Amino acid sequence: MTHAHRFLCKNGVVLHAADIPPVAAFLEAQPGAYTTTRTHSNVSQVLFWERHLIRISNSFKLLLREKPNLLLENPINDSTRFWELSTRSAMWDSVIRSLVHDSMRKVMPLALKGRNLGEELAITVLLSGNGRNLDLCGCWFDEGRICEMLDVYLHVGGYIPTAFWSKESANRLAVVGRGRDFANAKYADWVRLRKSLESLRPPSVTELLLSNDGERILEGCLTNFFVISLKEKDEEVSNAEQSELQSWSGIEVQTAPLSDGVLPGVVRQVIRDICLRNGIPFREVSPSWSKRNLWLEAFVTSSLRIIQPVETIQAPGAWESIESSSWKEIRWVEKRFQNSPGMITSMLQKEILEKASVESYPVALF
Repeated sequence: MTHAHRFLCKNGVVLHAADIPPVAAFLEAQPGAYTTTRTHSNVSQVLFWERHLIRISNSFKLLLREKPNLLLENPINDSTRFWELSTRSAMWDSVIRSLVHDSMRKVMPLALKGRNLGEELAITVLLSGNGRNLDLCGCWFDEGRICEMLDVYLHVGGYIPTAFWSKESANRLAVVGRGRDFANAKYADWVRLRKSLESLRPPSVTELLLSNDGERILEGCLTNFFVISLKEKDEEVSNAEQSELQSWSGIEVQTAPLSDGVLPGVVRQVIRDICLRNGIPFREVSPSWSKRNLWLEAFVTSSLRIIQPVETIQAPGAWESIESSSWKEIRWVEKRFQNSPGMITSMLQKEILEKASVESYPVALF
């Protein structure tokens, strides 16, 4: 049933397989919309669970309406029917929540018993449209019929978080590839597509960044990307004192806007909420590599990593060189951050954890 403390459930049935694959291999093999989160506080809470349910439901409906080939193994060529199905928003949300919670109730007791000491649990939910009975729907729909058209997968495995202040948490990034297609939904096929970038990963790099032109940085393959930047008019105060940073007047948090083609990450939205609530200047603009001399700090976010500081970023000296077959053929230019994590990144980490404690979903409720 399990392999290395991994569990897989399909439509509420825990699968008895000789070898449950790692989550990346599982996602490569199965189309659909997905989301990944994890437990925290010694597996007592699920991180931002309600936000993840909304995100996967929205992703599924977007794919159903606009990109059914990313959702169904054998989609029916009937765009009108897909559009009609996707407009039943409230019904989809209700059914998806019910089915996912049913799977969680089946898997979590087993996963809690099977985990190693000190581990949290990584939780991936994938929704795939199976196409069954789609042609039988006619003009009416109910929750039972929608259930027949959905395959709900739940993949759960052990996860050991990296301590925020440890050396292992400092990320080393490299800009290597172009942005994803249809970034407003999170879908499994991206896991396969991002593998093509691996030959350009320099040694010791922990995350690959995406850009369409080598200038505007969008996001990471697995993360959203942020910089703490001096405002351009304050370039002369690049060695700003701590007191100047605390006033917020000369800095801003930058991250690429959704309209540039980045994933609407759950923690990305949390960072935005925190900045707006605390009066920290927040601008949705793709950070410009040519203005990296203004960057004081950088960090990446995801529901597994939560927030992790960036130590270095490297990018090709000539953008055309990303067409190379290997990282060895590229001349790299590096940006290094002297203090990692920086003061603002550390403050945001504290705020995220406080917000997580308020918004988390107790594992005991499954």
